[in-house]
Amino acid sequence: MKLPRRPKKADHTAPVRRPTHRHEGLPDDQALLDAIADMRELDVGDLARRFGLKGDDRRVLRQRLKALAESGKLARNGRKSFGALGALPETGVVEVVERDVDGELWVKWGKPDAQSPLARLAPLKKNAAQTPPGMGDRLYVRFEKVSDGWVAHLIKVLDQGAPRIVGVVRRSKRELRLESVNRKEKNSFSLTGPNLETLEDGDVVVAMPTGGAHKYGPKPARVVEVVGKEDSPRIASVMAIHSHGLPTGFTTVTEKEAEAAKAPGLGKSTDLRDLPFVTIDPADAKDHDDAVYAHADEDEKNPGGWVVWVAIADVAHYVTPGSALDREAREKGNSTYFPDRVEPMLPHVLSSGLCSLQEGENRATMAVRMVFSADGKKIGHRFVRGLMRSAAKLSYEQAQAAIDGQPDDKTGPILETLLKPLWAAHACLAKGRNARQPLHISSPERRVHLDADGNVVKIEPRVSLEAHGLIEEMMIQANVSAAEELEKHKTPLIYRVHETPSQEKVGNLADFLSTLGIPWNKGEPPRTERFNRLLDAQKDGPNSEIINEVVLRTQMQAHYSPDNVGHFGLNLDHYAHFTSPIRRYADLVVHRALIRALKLGDDGLTDYDIKTIRDTAEHITATERRSMQAEREAIERYIAAYLHDKVGATFKGRIVGVTRFGLFVKLTETGADGIVPVSSLRDDYYVHDDVQHALIGERHGLRWRLGAQIEIELMEAMPITGGLVFKALSEPEVPDPNAPRPRLGVRRQSAGRPSRGGPPKKPGLKSGPKFGEKNKKKKKR
Repeated sequence: MKLPRRPKKADHTAPVRRPTHRHEGLPDDQALLDAIADMRELDVGDLARRFGLKGDDRRVLRQRLKALAESGKLARNGRKSFGALGALPETGVVEVVERDVDGELWVKWGKPDAQSPLARLAPLKKNAAQTPPGMGDRLYVRFEKVSDGWVAHLIKVLDQGAPRIVGVVRRSKRELRLESVNRKEKNSFSLTGPNLETLEDGDVVVAMPTGGAHKYGPKPARVVEVVGKEDSPRIASVMAIHSHGLPTGFTTVTEKEAEAAKAPGLGKSTDLRDLPFVTIDPADAKDHDDAVYAHADEDEKNPGGWVVWVAIADVAHYVTPGSALDREAREKGNSTYFPDRVEPMLPHVLSSGLCSLQEGENRATMAVRMVFSADGKKIGHRFVRGLMRSAAKLSYEQAQAAIDGQPDDKTGPILETLLKPLWAAHACLAKGRNARQPLHISSPERRVHLDADGNVVKIEPRVSLEAHGLIEEMMIQANVSAAEELEKHKTPLIYRVHETPSQEKVGNLADFLSTLGIPWNKGEPPRTERFNRLLDAQKDGPNSEIINEVVLRTQMQAHYSPDNVGHFGLNLDHYAHFTSPIRRYADLVVHRALIRALKLGDDGLTDYDIKTIRDTAEHITATERRSMQAEREAIERYIAAYLHDKVGATFKGRIVGVTRFGLFVKLTETGADGIVPVSSLRDDYYVHDDVQHALIGERHGLRWRLGAQIEIELMEAMPITGGLVFKALSEPEVPDPNAPRPRLGVRRQSAGRPSRGGPPKKPGLKSGPKFGEKNKKKKKR
């Protein structure tokens, strides 16, 4: 058997033969730069094919391009992609990185540290129903070179509504962290990205999580925008605006459209300037979108009846479908009101100018003439589009004082001719309202007063006057008339709907009332008159406030819909919003529907508007709730700032919520809400009973009951989050011996078990600095 032959040893002394390549086909540097500038962006493969390069020539080409990029003559857009300096590709994925003083959005293509130029985001296409993008959103766009730079045309929104964090920067020697202003957010974040050295301790920023969260320690986040300082007095509203992504300001295109608006002449409109309308609004109101006038009905067939005119600003004349004004108004959905500012739905030049029914000025209007019988029932209405002139601008307090026998120089001359007829007409409408039986729920509001620097100086309840009820009822009847008119013409519209309370909510109400010894039949269908009998019977009793609160919580939340299910709270079958088109987009849609139905112009509801009406209703419902949350959070922060230097003081309040982790208390004086943690109730081991709505001591049987009055000590006030922490000073109630003991199976509160020794621990929340002060205390490690 022959063995295999050994291979010959390599001769390392022989010269190595290497293939020879000539690079005669390679272009010089200037030719490469010209080619890339001509095509805006090319990768190595495209460029090689263009010059007919193969094999090692491609490798050399790549090295040449890399060298040009390192020398600053080319922009490197990726591992194998290159572009001319200052050039952008045909299309690309961008991020919204900047909003200029005019409200224009600017986008950046490439990585955050790339040197690519910013591009201005072009306005959305006409009739675009998509919500415009905001800061931090990722978009797919088409780029266009214009004389003054680059414009990006939106193709698709990729990551709209990406989670954002609003927080306060905490800088130390070792790290840079972000503390969220959302009290529900328990995590802190570590900040990453460029330009971190410019951030200062106490900066309030908007950031976005970057993913790749660590298993332990803070999650990484990237700063998108610096919005203020934590010691700024007005930062409460800024935090609320950015926490909820409220659109602010207006684009240059929208502002120019508003400035170019012209007041209409009389033309074919109805001349209403001989009717002495008056506006009645809050004393500090800047816009006046409704005016009223009333007189006795002269029709012999309607003895004792009244005619009520309601004139509303004709916003549809200025904000036409598909315009930039329309797109931004739809995006915002409504105006948002804070103690220190307003984020309006329309630019100031319209909302406080041409669309405001100013005294003595001709104004375009959409008006309704309504006729009421002597018993307050509406027996007819007619809509007109015309020109009106307000005879007087009054405040609620001013009009009420005149009726109460204290007229001033302005109200005295019109008391008999204008104001008293309005009050007489309201007395007539009140008969119909009483017969209709809308819910009698009272929802007291608190007004936050600020000084010139934005510091809180006073918090007081808003006073309810008869003048408020007059305007409210006349507006309600105008809204009803709009819905009925559009239904009569079979024109699509957006209703304001309010469903009947669910059986589950009514059952919870019945359970609570049983703890007070008040009977309620769970099987009885919910009706407004049944709720009203309860509220009226308890009106002067010790539990009136909490019963009012619980009945309010039993109700469903009103919303917008193209489908009519009626309005339970107002006890109306047909209802839409018509009377505030300056501050609500829903009203503008109803105005356009009336223009289309009644053939009052060519600026009415379009076919596209009708096609997307359900999307619009859902969108403006969401924007309304967004604004409500932002407004509430801003007020909570202002109140916490006001109470910050009152830590240790005692207050009276009422328990308005009972949960397994503590008692929610509303203070009587300011209406502020805070929590008494269950861990601070050290005298017993408390169990939450959800039937009795109480925390009940397991050893002694004492209880903390929903609705009970309580005296508390303010332990902590946190202006940054709006949180308040209380300590109960009152003693728990001795239970009714006939009341049932806590049910088995409810969750025990281990945090409420009495301490074996030592003083009770304070709640683990830290007080933030008061607005207007710089917190110079360093954190202890």
